[in-house]
Amino acid sequence: MATDAEIKEILSGVTTATLTTTLLKKGLRNVWIRGAMPIKPGQGRLVGRAFTLRFVPAREDLATPESWSSPKSTRAAIEAMPDGCIAVVDAMGIKDAGIFGDILCARMATKHVAALVTDGVVRDLDGVLGTELPVWCSGVAAPPSVAGLTFVDWDQPVGCGGAAIFPNDIIVVDNDGAVVIPAALIDDILELAPEQERLEGWIMEQVNQGAALPGLYPANAENKARYEEWKKQSGK
Repeated sequence: MATDAEIKEILSGVTTATLTTTLLKKGLRNVWIRGAMPIKPGQGRLVGRAFTLRFVPAREDLATPESWSSPKSTRAAIEAMPDGCIAVVDAMGIKDAGIFGDILCARMATKHVAALVTDGVVRDLDGVLGTELPVWCSGVAAPPSVAGLTFVDWDQPVGCGGAAIFPNDIIVVDNDGAVVIPAALIDDILELAPEQERLEGWIMEQVNQGAALPGLYPANAENKARYEEWKKQSGK
């Protein structure tokens, strides 16, 4: 089993697009978190274990400002987040209530949370950006979470952006969005995904040199042999 440091080192060099292709070859189609896109350019590619949070539709007796002081609250959940995790928040795609604002994001940043990923939205945009916490979300809205959502729990399986996320699954985020890798598959993906990345890099070199796509992408037997020879000669 690879260590978290090894997972981060290897997957930091693999795009989410390549990961979705690799996971598709393993039979997993539903791994891209719909709606979770970078809140600003330049956030890079990040890798971390999922720490999950879950909202349900707002119920008036529970979704109140007073609930923010409850032991079962977003505030308490943030205090339970481990260093380097990626917080994955199931907000059911609700876009008219901000799940977190600047103060909560600032606390996550001071706890060294790697990123926030949600199919919902945030509020206090200028303040959130000022915390420098990397965020992948569906946009922004001024109303607070309790205007449309009830927080229920953390560190449980969730459905974020239509994808099933279990605690400690691996999350990878970049400019194409967020992808989940089931924890049980991580060793296979660590072997297969970098190889897919190398192959596609070689194919791109061939395309840039004027090669036609049929037989190259996907590679036929002749081009696979050429690729293997290139790997041997380049030491990759």
